[in-house]
Amino acid sequence: MKKLALYLVLIPFLGISQNHKRDLRDSIRHRDIKEVRFTKLKSVKSEIEKKGFAVNVIETKETALRNVQTVELLDKSVGVRVRQNGGLGSGINLNINGMSGNAIKIMINGVPASTYGASFDLNSIPTAMIERVEVYKGVVPGSIADDALGGVINIILKNDIKNQFNASVSYGSFNTIQTQMNGTYRASKSGFTTKFNGFYNYSDNDYKVWGDFIKITLPNGRMEPVVARRFNDAFSAGGILASIGFSNVKWADELMLSYNKTNSYKEIQHGVYMTVPYKGRSVTSDADILTLDYRKKNFLLKGLDVNIQGIYSHRERLTNDTVRHRYNWLGEVLLDRNQGQPILSTTGAQQGKRTMLNITSAIYSSRANVSYSINRHHRFVFSHLFQSIKREEDDEILTPLEREFTPKRNLVKNISSLSYETNAFRNKLKTNIYGKLFKQDIERIDNRAYTLNNQIIRYTEINNSTVREHSFGGALSYLIKPAIVVLASAEKAVRLPNENEVFGEAGENIIPNFNIRPEKSHNYNIGFKIGPYQLNHHSLSLSSNFFIRDTKDKIVRRMATNITDAIQIEPFENLGKTISKGIDIELNYFYKKYLNIGGNFSKFDARYNNKYDNNGNTLALYGKQLPREPYMTANAFINYSLNDFLQKKSQLKMHYNFQFVDSFYNVWIISKNIVGYENFKTPRQYLHDIGMSYFFPNKQWIVSLDVRNLFNRQAFDNFAVQKPGRAFFMKINYQFNNL
Repeated sequence: MKKLALYLVLIPFLGISQNHKRDLRDSIRHRDIKEVRFTKLKSVKSEIEKKGFAVNVIETKETALRNVQTVELLDKSVGVRVRQNGGLGSGINLNINGMSGNAIKIMINGVPASTYGASFDLNSIPTAMIERVEVYKGVVPGSIADDALGGVINIILKNDIKNQFNASVSYGSFNTIQTQMNGTYRASKSGFTTKFNGFYNYSDNDYKVWGDFIKITLPNGRMEPVVARRFNDAFSAGGILASIGFSNVKWADELMLSYNKTNSYKEIQHGVYMTVPYKGRSVTSDADILTLDYRKKNFLLKGLDVNIQGIYSHRERLTNDTVRHRYNWLGEVLLDRNQGQPILSTTGAQQGKRTMLNITSAIYSSRANVSYSINRHHRFVFSHLFQSIKREEDDEILTPLEREFTPKRNLVKNISSLSYETNAFRNKLKTNIYGKLFKQDIERIDNRAYTLNNQIIRYTEINNSTVREHSFGGALSYLIKPAIVVLASAEKAVRLPNENEVFGEAGENIIPNFNIRPEKSHNYNIGFKIGPYQLNHHSLSLSSNFFIRDTKDKIVRRMATNITDAIQIEPFENLGKTISKGIDIELNYFYKKYLNIGGNFSKFDARYNNKYDNNGNTLALYGKQLPREPYMTANAFINYSLNDFLQKKSQLKMHYNFQFVDSFYNVWIISKNIVGYENFKTPRQYLHDIGMSYFFPNKQWIVSLDVRNLFNRQAFDNFAVQKPGRAFFMKINYQFNNL
């Protein structure tokens, strides 16, 4: 694999002389002939997926009309597993090719999604606002300047400049409401452009749960399993994104000033596991974001393109937990069996001590992307990301004196990258090599006090730490035949601990860890794409990717083995060395424009790779599978269209989706001879969804019906946390172009 990385560096230079000679011959041959171009139209999806990186591009044009959330689109993508702690608005954990959690970075237009806050994320952004989603697996291009170790999910928001309007409303099970509206207006003469997006989502999330973890205590003290509804899990989120500026004018391709206002409210039903239900614990998030964007191709000179973005974000996140009573899964107050009095929490609240903790963050962020094309064969790209987070905490439950001692936390991150892109042999060979530099500064400010001679002496303690790292990598693709391309990529990757891993997050049950170290990984991909091959009305395509992730100091959430604890909070910590190997396969078949059948399969093997302890003894965990990771998944789908259904020029689109997730363990399995290990196993799952969309003849009105989890199977993404059962949804879309 080290040889592969070396080849990625050397191969770009092999085509330089070939390109130079060919350009010279072409110049002589066509000196007196007018230029003739034959352009083969290619989609953005095709161009991105054939640059050498292991990447999936998910387009949302069709799915935006259905009752589909962004997280569901990702979960059906090959090599990606999205895990939620419940229904709409619940916490998300991503896994891409064996790398999970914060090793997977979520970006919005190339900017870390954390800048926008919890109220504007994968849970809340409507698919109608999204142009496409780029999923980079393992190796990430240098043009995305971020410390993404296991991959990047880059959400590209729609950037239409044509006059249009679109609105939709959806209602379904668990009192789930989802609405969105967006529109664009551009004055053709001046280039003056305005855009507006708005959305609102709500759900009671009161779906039924049952099984080994849902029990109540009878008056005689016996534990009785019950079928219960979640009663403290409501979610709401809303926001607007308004932009004003100019587009497609001489001095700018785009200059836009945008304001984004979002708010969300999420009740918390339980801790890490759903064994102990909560009532009254919630998290409220607010964000105000101001953004300035400037883009221009051929800036000052031909071939120089610039894309600059500046962002200011003010975020507030309130964790509210003041209810002392304990509850059972029927939503009833627990009573003492002897005296019949309410049972109160020994700590004062549902999860630890009483709190009304407000975390306020001021974020300054800027992103610059400058590229220069020497000619059509050689291009340099420089990218820089700056992010400053100033975080303050204030708990209203504390006394005025105690509140004076609340801490302040500052984090500053700078990431620079330089890429060199080439294409050679008549665009058959494409290469990309890059290097990245990282710097992260963390400042902890704590107010302290001590007593001296019966006097209280106050002082401020400031601790600073700096981390500097670097990474490098490359990718290549070679077009063997017009429909066969081979891809390879390699990278030495680094990820710096993020804000929540260092400072903690009460709303997500995370406690601080100031000693956590960066994680590093050597990532390798090699794969191919075949097709689409056309035979009469039939079309077939196949792709596959083999990967290795060799990681050191992997950052993971500490595992709790006592699932009945009322207090379930854990920090992130460094695990050590791990290695993951696996394969992705995807197949697609089309018949005319009516039928599309496809599927994908992903399997990986992730194991602990530290063999010896400090004394040279073999560790018991060496070679054991990592817990909490679903190792094998598969998806299949059928899409079928009928034209002129009921009315001329109308269309009916029907779809069926199937998902398989193999069983996995939540704890280390050192030996299967240990009694009780099966109790920590997440079961194998088979899930089915169906739906249809009807397009009226004018194509302005679309009505969609969807059924999720058709057979009402008990589903789990995470151990001891059940997902919704069968659910029905209806969505109405209205769209109008050329206003």
